[in-house]
Amino acid sequence: MPQDSTHVLIIGGGYVGMYTALRLQRKLRRQLRRGEVRITVVDPQSFMTYQPFLPEAAAGNLEPRHVVAPLRRVLDRVTILNGRAVRIDHEQRKVRVRLAGGDAYRDLSYDMVVVAAGSISKTLPIPGLAECGIGFKTVAEAIYLRNHVLARLDIAASNEDEKIRRRALTFVFVGGGYAGVEALAELEDMARDAIRYYPGVQAGDMRWVLVEASGRILPEVGQDMGAWTVEALRKRGIEVRLETMLKSAENGHVVLSDGESFEAGTLVWTAGVKPHPVVRASDLPVDDKGRLKATAELTIEGLEHAYTAGDNAAVPDLTKPGEYCAPNAQHAVRQAKRLAGNIVADLHGEPRKPYKHAYVGSVASLGLHKGVAQVYGVKMRGFPAWFMHRTYHLSRVPTLNRKVRVVADWTLALFFRREIVSLGTLQRPREEFELATGQRTETD
Repeated sequence: MPQDSTHVLIIGGGYVGMYTALRLQRKLRRQLRRGEVRITVVDPQSFMTYQPFLPEAAAGNLEPRHVVAPLRRVLDRVTILNGRAVRIDHEQRKVRVRLAGGDAYRDLSYDMVVVAAGSISKTLPIPGLAECGIGFKTVAEAIYLRNHVLARLDIAASNEDEKIRRRALTFVFVGGGYAGVEALAELEDMARDAIRYYPGVQAGDMRWVLVEASGRILPEVGQDMGAWTVEALRKRGIEVRLETMLKSAENGHVVLSDGESFEAGTLVWTAGVKPHPVVRASDLPVDDKGRLKATAELTIEGLEHAYTAGDNAAVPDLTKPGEYCAPNAQHAVRQAKRLAGNIVADLHGEPRKPYKHAYVGSVASLGLHKGVAQVYGVKMRGFPAWFMHRTYHLSRVPTLNRKVRVVADWTLALFFRREIVSLGTLQRPREEFELATGQRTETD
């Protein structure tokens, strides 16, 4: 390895991190082979999650392993370091990483850094939320919610106590953006399909509640389509509470700002995101929302050899002067392409190019054969929108391997019903062994 090799460090293996590394791997193949350039990706996970397909994975339409791309396979010329970046010192060109599997730390030096750590759920100090709630950003959360919802149906079918049944069959989702609406719609669709196998449980026994603080949902698809989605959900028996907030959820007792209170066995929090904490734990410039200040060329404002994009960055939207790019997959994937191109330009002493992309539109799935979309100003709903959702996101799934597997899952779903097995014990793998060894009893 030449001593003067350039080390490009990418913090985050999500959309921006993986696609940037992938493009650099292709563009710098010769330099990587000769050791003139080294690329390292730091992320707690060894895979990238294609989040738009998480609702379908939660509903059982897709195998969860098919909505993730293994970084070590896709980035075969890149070093993958599993760990969590906890501090960035750009002045010293160093990043401190807490390594996976323990409390060991490692300081990484770099010549160029890409901060693509993404975002985490934006929570509020609501009593009971931390104890009862769960987010919907990871494949682990999607798998958990699928098992959890099916387990609630098992509980309801196995108990005659009306209080237990009512609590088990009440599902609350807070947040009317993509994550909340799609997760609720897909899981409700799955549960409605599954109850045919649960004697004594009827569709009317289930209570699905969507809580949104503003006066509309899915703002990305436009006001008309958002209003249509509200009506479509309500026709399915889903309660959509607009201009309503969650006040508390202690011990599963939900209290809303409109005064209503009830017991719920499920609370999903999707009310916004905020930049990853490592952004704050750095000497990099941030705005009043905690996002990195980015230039149109996807560099960090005022710094050399520091780049950013995605959810943790405030990227100027050149198609809408004065505004910033929305934190979504459409922008992230395209920003990664431009970002990688600008890194290559810097390495070769060429001028950078600004990121400019006119927003195409938005698509959302509302369950099997149901959806809503607005693309290039064209409004669609029902089956056409659902088909557009699948077609668009299939084209964006990384690697041919994953595209084929996703299509195979959808094809099988045409001939066989969804599985309704709850594997909730996956979260407690030692329970049976503890019973065998006497560490746990049946009365515990």
